Amino acid sequence: MNQRVLTIRRDIQAEQKADAAAERERLGQRGTLVVNLLSSPGAGKTALLEATARHFAGRRSMAVLVGDLETDRDAQRLAPLVPVAQLTTGGACHLELPLVKRGLQALGDPAVDFLFIENVGNLVCPASHDLAEHLRVVLISTTEGDDKPGKYPKMFRTSQAMVVTKLDLLPHVPFTLEAVTADALKIQPELEVLSTCALDGRGIQEWCDFLEQQYQEKIESVYEPAGNQ
Repeated sequence: MNQRVLTIRRDIQAEQKADAAAERERLGQRGTLVVNLLSSPGAGKTALLEATARHFAGRRSMAVLVGDLETDRDAQRLAPLVPVAQLTTGGACHLELPLVKRGLQALGDPAVDFLFIENVGNLVCPASHDLAEHLRVVLISTTEGDDKPGKYPKMFRTSQAMVVTKLDLLPHVPFTLEAVTADALKIQPELEVLSTCALDGRGIQEWCDFLEQQYQEKIESVYEPAGNQ
């Protein structure tokens, strides 16, 4: 059997990247910061979003797109607090931009300050997909082990911030903030590191202050207010 090798000298994701850049620009122009939250299953993304919604209530507007393989359980938890749409992948291990766009349309394409995308729990596949986010944040819980960054380097290398969750369990597990921070910074020296406990509120003020700072840097400093355009 004869075989031929074809070399294609182009980025096979070029079209998807262009679509993501255009959507990021569209949302930024109208004053929305898109935050992509990623983690292993059970790291506390939904709990962090609940705490964030309570903190921003009456001060900032936000909406959430929740990605899961099945069920809308996380969306049900968030629905009393913020506008939320469920993105069910039916088995796919990550979200992609077309599904995110459909979720936005299901919400009525709201002009909010913050749009959070709660990605499918997975530290591998989601790292390779641009969902038009302005900010990528990876969560790691104290119950996972402080060596996760080195095991899943692409996820941490492509993120701008790492949030350590479940601080309340820190005294009971073999995990140190110093070790996980050092491991993550070897991979991404510019990584912002925060730590939180959504149940008792530790670190939530600092997390929300960080979001405000990112909003000022990536939205207010870049785009004119919508009313002046």
